[in-house]
Amino acid sequence: MSLSNIPNFFQAGGLFMYPILALLGLGLAITIERMIYLKRAHNESRVLWSRLLPLINAGNYGEAEKIASASTTAIGRVLGFGIARSRGATKRTPVERAMEESLMEVTPQLERRTHYLATFANVATLLGLLGTIIGLIHGFGALADVNPAQKQDLLSKAVSEAMNCTAFGLMVAIPFLLLHSWLQSVTDSLVDQIEMAAVKFLNSLGLED
Repeated sequence: MSLSNIPNFFQAGGLFMYPILALLGLGLAITIERMIYLKRAHNESRVLWSRLLPLINAGNYGEAEKIASASTTAIGRVLGFGIARSRGATKRTPVERAMEESLMEVTPQLERRTHYLATFANVATLLGLLGTIIGLIHGFGALADVNPAQKQDLLSKAVSEAMNCTAFGLMVAIPFLLLHSWLQSVTDSLVDQIEMAAVKFLNSLGLED
């Protein structure tokens, strides 16, 4: 399909092309926002961890806590909370649980709005099918009073136009599903980095279970 045919393709799909187009716009906005947010979070976490690791290995937990507490990153919040909880601790378990609770608080922020892409993909597919069905209903209804010699041509045209809505719905849904999987994998990777940092910090404390 050439670019010059896109307006005709869109107009032939019927009214349900517009809500699908709205989902496309919203989904693209969410994708761009999440890509920027996760890329920044990944870079900031890597820089912060490169500053904290030497301090943790040296046992300088006071300075590490200052740096982590001043950071707004997820890894900074988790480690800052863990370092604060480790003061005076004699057992590993309370510190570990405190960091797990902090991780449970920051993880939803990392995953925020990503799930909408999968929802938009499903809704776009269903809207495409609904638009096609309604288009076929109107097409068959219009054939009732048509000359039998013209019915075949009109029916072929009606089916062709009705299928445009399904095609557009799938064109929106498939990329959104792929983007959702990719963003989710990036988020999972960031959470894994935070968990790895938490484990290294806990091991540096040398506390008993």
